[in-house]
Amino acid sequence: MPARKLKEFLDSNHVKYVQLTHSPAYTAQEVAAMAHIPGKEMAKTVMVKIKGKLAMAVLPANRKVVLQDLRDITGDESVTLASEAEFQSAFPDCEPGAMPPFGPLYGMDVYVSPSLAADEEIAFNAGTHTEVIKMAYRDFERLVHPRVVSFST
Repeated sequence: MPARKLKEFLDSNHVKYVQLTHSPAYTAQEVAAMAHIPGKEMAKTVMVKIKGKLAMAVLPANRKVVLQDLRDITGDESVTLASEAEFQSAFPDCEPGAMPPFGPLYGMDVYVSPSLAADEEIAFNAGTHTEVIKMAYRDFERLVHPRVVSFST
């Protein structure tokens, strides 16, 4: 079952979505393959620390975060990847590494890649390593209000 917090949030905001179940997968590329979703539409959530606070960098499964780009965008030269130990407790309803890209649910800012923002639909882990939510990008944008910036290669 997807993270209860996420499902309640989507349902309470009248968002249409599809929930897909697949065999356990632990990387965004594996999840995309299992769920038959193009890697460019599968959003992975990479946890970063910006100005000492956790934030989400959301990008296609087939891309990588360029930390220097995030440093330049935020004006914070200390931007780093967050370790699992640093963020695990922030997602009590999620399996480690399977958190959905809904920063507002967890009190975090969200930075999203322009290539995801250009997609009609996105898909993402739903809090477990066996479930994916697929929904319209415009609904994601309406609920999350991400900052669309270029930070991936």
